[in-house]
Amino acid sequence: AFSYLSNIVPEFTDNCLINIIRCGQDYYASSETNFIRRIDPQTLDTLEKVNYTKYITLNLATSHPHYDCAGNTLNMGTSIGDKGKTKYVIFKIPGNNPDKEKSPLKHSEILCSIPAQKLFCPSYYHSFGMTENYIIFVEQPLKLDILKLATAYFRGVNWASCITFNEDEKTWFHIIDKRTRKPISGKFYTDAFVIYHHINAYEEEGHVVFDIITYKDNSLYDMFYMANVRKVFSEESAAISVPATKRFAIPLQHDKGVEVGTNLVTIPTIKAKAVKSEDGTLYCEPEILCEGIELPQINYDFNGKKYRYVYAAQVQWRPIPTKIVKFDTVTKDMLVWSEDMCWPAEPLFIPSPDGKEEDDGIILSPIVSSDPNKSAFLLVLDAKSFQELGRASINAGLHLDLHGIFIPDHNV
Repeated sequence: AFSYLSNIVPEFTDNCLINIIRCGQDYYASSETNFIRRIDPQTLDTLEKVNYTKYITLNLATSHPHYDCAGNTLNMGTSIGDKGKTKYVIFKIPGNNPDKEKSPLKHSEILCSIPAQKLFCPSYYHSFGMTENYIIFVEQPLKLDILKLATAYFRGVNWASCITFNEDEKTWFHIIDKRTRKPISGKFYTDAFVIYHHINAYEEEGHVVFDIITYKDNSLYDMFYMANVRKVFSEESAAISVPATKRFAIPLQHDKGVEVGTNLVTIPTIKAKAVKSEDGTLYCEPEILCEGIELPQINYDFNGKKYRYVYAAQVQWRPIPTKIVKFDTVTKDMLVWSEDMCWPAEPLFIPSPDGKEEDDGIILSPIVSSDPNKSAFLLVLDAKSFQELGRASINAGLHLDLHGIFIPDHNV
């Protein structure tokens, strides 16, 4: 039974439509299954299909890996039913591939594995957080039902019907020390929510601080059923919960003898709390930074470090972005770009070669229009002022995009 379950998910789909990622010196289109497809960044030709399972025992992998200062790719995946266990796997793909003729995944290395709380219902996740020394994994109560996945073909149902949100369960935070390759001691949890995107994480005064975008339920996922897409919505009949940007702080070390109810977060500038419960666990209460933004990006030079600015698409009562914003996490101010009948995609931050400040650079975002007389275009904004620098139109039909990557010319 376990052998069957561990091999049924890879057959579900190999449609790599979510993101473009880098492994070694190669670039791949990716989704959330074990399949990725190598692409030629110059011609955009589709090359070979690569199967993670030939190198690492996993069935699912995120489309949002991280890249460290050495050029290594770090990612997470779920291994279903391997030796009778379901676990979350953190793995590393080296930045320098000694064997140019073979896939860089041949030299992949598992850094850590975390057992899922439920054997047949592991958590769904789309991304994870990383600081210089730690990896942050949010085990949320949005669960994959493995038995439903295994029988999906026979029942003629889709992926979404195999995902369940359990609003009465807790959300657990796992903080993995990259040096020891083990989770830190202590159990950290918060209320039930749904998360797709981490923004950034950093270490400060003995804490791991991380910013994420959360929803109160799974209505965003349900929104994309065709029956729901065809409905006419208005602001009064909003079908999705508004995303909230939350900041959590996890104390890495704390006195186990402190009284129940004590807040162990000691950073004066952070309003988030970590309160000791009667059973010794820490209940984490977030600081709400803002609402209504999604598809977040930062200056990646500040990934894993204390940062200030978030670039994102703004959504309100429907999941279609209508604006691009620059959010200041310190002042809570927001700069906005918008244009009538224009739908922006994820804004990518490109740093200036000689930049000195965090927001020295430009923003790139593909824009599609609901006006049939307006061509799709690539928008270029000054990241500091958010003023338009230019746009490049193309005479071709484009769909609304999700995620992308900027590849410098010297990397092609």
